Amino acid sequence: MKDQLFNAIRDGNHAKVKAILSENPELAKEQDSRGSTPLLLATYFGNRELSEVILQFPQNIDAQDASGNTALMGVCFKGFNEIAQLLVENGADVNKTNSNGATALIFAVTFKRTEIIRLLLEHGADVLVKDDRGNTAMDHARMQGLEDIVQLLENKKIN
Repeated sequence: MKDQLFNAIRDGNHAKVKAILSENPELAKEQDSRGSTPLLLATYFGNRELSEVILQFPQNIDAQDASGNTALMGVCFKGFNEIAQLLVENGADVNKTNSNGATALIFAVTFKRTEIIRLLLEHGADVLVKDDRGNTAMDHARMQGLEDIVQLLENKKIN
């Protein structure tokens, strides 16, 4: 049943995903061979509607894949603004770190996702968290010459 669920997510089959999870709600917590949960996979594919379906079932919204990445980190990397909003509204931890010490904010800065950066800052993202190399989100912005993002982070740091 687990494989059927993950295949239905990959296929974007909302009805099948909902049917499987309705019969087996515990599957919302399962992980595939890469450590992805149903929510991680749906968000990775940018499927907001499917993510909403999966969020109806009990799970750990901050579950981490084999690299320690959460669904929120993935959408920050990919730039899925609406899904980032959905995850934050449903309680995703904006300060969770992955196996390299990176946060969703560091991902959003690294990939120049300004709208998501604002969202994360509005929901308490810590601008002072350092990754395993000792770099904060601000450091990543400076290394890339992203002055507008540096200013955004500076304003948050001051307030």
